[in-house]
Amino acid sequence: MTSAARPGWTAALAVLASVSVVIAILGVAVALFFNPLWIAFEQERSAVPAITGYTPNQVRAVTGSILADLFVGPPEFAVAVDGQPVLDAAERSHMVDVRNVLLPVTILFGAAVAVLAVLLATSGRRPWLWRAIARGSTALTVAGIVVGIALVFFFDAAFLLFHRVFFPQGNFSFDPRTQRLSQLFPDQFWTETSIAIAVVGLLAAIAVSVVARRQAARLQADAL
Repeated sequence: MTSAARPGWTAALAVLASVSVVIAILGVAVALFFNPLWIAFEQERSAVPAITGYTPNQVRAVTGSILADLFVGPPEFAVAVDGQPVLDAAERSHMVDVRNVLLPVTILFGAAVAVLAVLLATSGRRPWLWRAIARGSTALTVAGIVVGIALVFFFDAAFLLFHRVFFPQGNFSFDPRTQRLSQLFPDQFWTETSIAIAVVGLLAAIAVSVVARRQAARLQADAL
């Protein structure tokens, strides 16, 4: 590789590192809250047993079945209580769409983590890599502040925009009076979970930015 090509190659890797760290931080923040422990906690806070008429054990069993179909498959979402299906055809169709979005997003997260691992293993002593990580996490910090404000003051609009982007077919609006999906995961659940993800993502981005900038400065000083 010529000396003229190396800066361009390094710049491309730096962009890749910046993008990968954003995806990795977001993925970790989401994973921390989309797990059975947090979901059960939020469902209890949101009074889901009272809303659905199910017992707490039934809520846990139904939610566990839905999550298993979502993350493991097959995506049947045919869980029943007392012989009655929990989700109707429209709700099951939406959950299949959610799984179809989740799978490529999960692959993207895994790829981002793998890219960062390879770059850190091969270029972890290079200041440019840590500067790139700092740039990505700083950009995420700014975006996190904007998103956090939007969630606090314009949650309904932000929630609708998210669904219109990822589910353009429009099958994401359910009647909370009669349809179980919106009863199992009510507005309070989504509001508090979204805010928690935004806060943790923001704090993680700030922490990564600070650590990366310090590491870049230290390596730069050592090279002098």
